[in-house]
Amino acid sequence: MLAMLMRQPGGPEVLTETELPMPELASPTDVLVRLYAAGVNPVDTKIRAKGPMLPETLTAVLGCDGAGVVEAVGDAVTRFKPGDAVWYCHGGLGGPDGNYAEYAVVDESIAQPKPASLSFEQAAAAPLVLITAWESLHDRARIAADDRVLIHAGAGGVGHVAIQLARIAGARVATTVSSAEKADFAHRLGAELTIDYPREDLVGAIADWSLGRGVDICFDTVGPAVFARSIEVMAVYGDLVSILDPSPASLTEARKRNLRISLELMLTPQIKQMPEALAHQGEILRRCGELCDAGELHIEVAGTYPLARAADAHRRLEAGGMQGKLVLTMPGTTG
Repeated sequence: MLAMLMRQPGGPEVLTETELPMPELASPTDVLVRLYAAGVNPVDTKIRAKGPMLPETLTAVLGCDGAGVVEAVGDAVTRFKPGDAVWYCHGGLGGPDGNYAEYAVVDESIAQPKPASLSFEQAAAAPLVLITAWESLHDRARIAADDRVLIHAGAGGVGHVAIQLARIAGARVATTVSSAEKADFAHRLGAELTIDYPREDLVGAIADWSLGRGVDICFDTVGPAVFARSIEVMAVYGDLVSILDPSPASLTEARKRNLRISLELMLTPQIKQMPEALAHQGEILRRCGELCDAGELHIEVAGTYPLARAADAHRRLEAGGMQGKLVLTMPGTTG
């Protein structure tokens, strides 16, 4: 099969098209998936640049997100049969091969039926960001109806689904954006307030919107400077969740406000090999699939690249400023 193989850390050029052996079923509960599409996430570019998170080897097939059709199943598989369309988040960290390839093997407990309303490209774009946003808002921050929620980078991959999940939960949503076009996009997704962060004062805008109280939940998808600034807009006893390392931000004001701070990494169950946590993430994906099919959840694909142009997709992602997600498509497939 064709795959994009990383033989050593470096720039996008280290991703090379390579013929690899077809993956085999290693467990009675494994399913072999013919991939139609693979999502491209920031974690892929970081692993490519710095080396695998699971350093079993310097070589790796990247890509955590996949969508395709089941081609074969193990003897104990009960949930799927050949021909079923599936989506999932698994592999690509340096241990099990990822999804920048024509085929992949995953355990049936990890895969979920692909929502009928999503193309394979949309389905491949979604799992990692959906699970990240859900865990951040529901599992970490315990979102509730009428909460005021600030989501940073609301037009991005994680941000655009976080806006929707927060609105579905009954919350009121503010978000930061960097252009009028992205503001319009965020409003269509359900954001009540958009803040043009290069040109508007975040603290003042949130103070006006919240009548001086601050937000109950802030979801940081950007990093230390934004995390530090966000402390100033939090309500007392609020929840501040970040998907990045917030250091060296000072927590003095956070302590004064009695904030609950959470660090979200949806890859932990795979890194730590935690089957129950992986099953929970599968349930999250199933529930999000139902929301997609009910027309309540939209997945934005910013662009697609053929598998052989994975390096170009990495360059585009690292350039920043995207609206939605990038996806790789496999030879001979249509979504």
